[in-house]
Amino acid sequence: MKTIFTRIPLLLLGLFIFFALPASIMAKTVDEAQTPMTIATRLQHRYDAMKSLTFDFFQHTQGSMTGRPQTGEGHAKFLKQDDLSFMRWDYTLPAQQVLTSDGVTFSMYFAEMNQLIVTPAKNLESDITYSFFTGKGKLEEDFEILAPDAASMALFADLDDIEVIKLIPKKDQSQVQDIHIWVTGDSLISRIQIRDHFDTVTVLSFTNLEVDTLTAKDLEGFRFIAPQDAEVIKQ
Repeated sequence: MKTIFTRIPLLLLGLFIFFALPASIMAKTVDEAQTPMTIATRLQHRYDAMKSLTFDFFQHTQGSMTGRPQTGEGHAKFLKQDDLSFMRWDYTLPAQQVLTSDGVTFSMYFAEMNQLIVTPAKNLESDITYSFFTGKGKLEEDFEILAPDAASMALFADLDDIEVIKLIPKKDQSQVQDIHIWVTGDSLISRIQIRDHFDTVTVLSFTNLEVDTLTAKDLEGFRFIAPQDAEVIKQ
């Protein structure tokens, strides 16, 4: 399959970042000692309190298994509504790809192949990156939280007001060996680096982050209707 999309967006990534701690807990201030656990805790609290998040992203993947470096970019958005987590990733380069989930169904559209893959979202809940991005995962339960590797720290040493933590899955994962997360002073994720078991490294950089700008009125924007002649594959 010709595509830069090698895992559920990490994210991220499966990303996403909408965690499940009690919203009443307040994030710790940046003045406190910034141990890896402290950083992870305030990060989780910040994203748990969010109702929506939008951002632009740039993706870079490189490793011996991928040949030359691969890049992509686009826009993503997330919204929590009525106990469901909606997400949409729109890759605009190098080719159109649209990934959507309403908490019930997950779909991926690849314009180059005019192909739509549809699967129940519950089939993906065992993937920690998907859980991470849709709010079903918890950092402290799913990962060992450590100080970052020196190489990862040096990679983006020019960034100000940024803390970095390393996450290692507590359960073996076929796609993830470790994850580094760059956290801003106001507890937002600015970059995620994911390394798989073949030492292929994917970096997602986030810009133009906007918090809580979407409401239920924006739910229509999470829908994607593929062309009528698209090949539909249901898994």
